[in-house]
Amino acid sequence: MTVGRVALLVTCVLVAGLGTWIAIARWEDANKVATAVSALGAVAAVGVAVWAVVRTPRTSKAIVVTDTGKAKSASGGHAVTGVTGTPGHDSVRAERTGDAESSGGGDAVSGVQLD
Repeated sequence: MTVGRVALLVTCVLVAGLGTWIAIARWEDANKVATAVSALGAVAAVGVAVWAVVRTPRTSKAIVVTDTGKAKSASGGHAVTGVTGTPGHDSVRAERTGDAESSGGGDAVSGVQLD
């Protein structure tokens, strides 16, 4: 069982128990407890909201290029059927790229080329 499910289960049990107690308790006692629980719940909600905003989940910077076509270049041109660019990604992958042909001083890339 994950931590999230345990927290959800504990919360449900506490809410059910508190609701049952408030239903059978004297009105004066239930009113005092409900006020205190509401205040604590509000503070906890604000804390969880701040925690959720502050935490930054790791996002993957992946590039995947698959099943590209053919490319031809001539006279100093650039033919790319894969990926070219600058480093800065977690993973760069080129799969089943097409043919890249170059003539007359051109450049051809059919895989991954990072500057």
